Amino acid sequence: MTNKTPHIDLKGNELGFGKTVLMPGDPLRAKYIAENFLTDAVLVNGVRGVNGYTGYYKGVKVSVMASGMGMPSIGIYSYELYKYFGVQNIIRIGSAGAINENVKVRDIVIGMGACTNSNFLSQYNMNGTIAPICNFELLETAKKISDQKGLNVHIGNLYSSDTFYDDSFPSSNWGKIGCLAVEMEAAALYSTAMRYGMRAMAICTISDILYPPFTALDADSREKTFTQMMELALDCAVEYENLPILKAKD
Repeated sequence: MTNKTPHIDLKGNELGFGKTVLMPGDPLRAKYIAENFLTDAVLVNGVRGVNGYTGYYKGVKVSVMASGMGMPSIGIYSYELYKYFGVQNIIRIGSAGAINENVKVRDIVIGMGACTNSNFLSQYNMNGTIAPICNFELLETAKKISDQKGLNVHIGNLYSSDTFYDDSFPSSNWGKIGCLAVEMEAAALYSTAMRYGMRAMAICTISDILYPPFTALDADSREKTFTQMMELALDCAVEYENLPILKAKD
């Protein structure tokens, strides 16, 4: 445990992080969640403007901190949170583009696994292909809560891409093999959690439709209107409070 790493500095803030950290890409979405859903929220990290907040939701200590965009960025923050700050569970709450025609704008997608075109996983020097997957306990709870809420949730593979402006779309084959949506972080988050024996899950709201007729929500909508996803993740965080404590592997 520490109070400072190259990218996170608690500056003596004793509140620290909760067991569960919600991780949107956008620092403004983190701020919005802290101000609108958490009580007694405190800014606990502000390094590089990637703000992190800790407060309480239904009496449970919960944190929300931005990851920035892309796998290198979420790889840094998830590593440091797991290894040095006692965080047990990270829930990515982000936007994604639908690449499966059964998935519509504002639907929620939970990534059971994450395919990728990234070289992020090569660091592990495996003589084969790693299949990054979420933690089953987190997924099982999210499915139970989403059913109770009557949410339109799809569960399946995400495609984590290193490129936002991708020349292969809309004719990409990732949808053909069953990937539901494309985003840019889940594979790195999942592989980091797997490597260090911790828990992770990605919940995404569809902001773009990448098949005809193409649709894209504006930045303000992405920041402030994905409340179903936010509330689902927060309710999950309450349930996760009772999961066994894990120690990050060396």
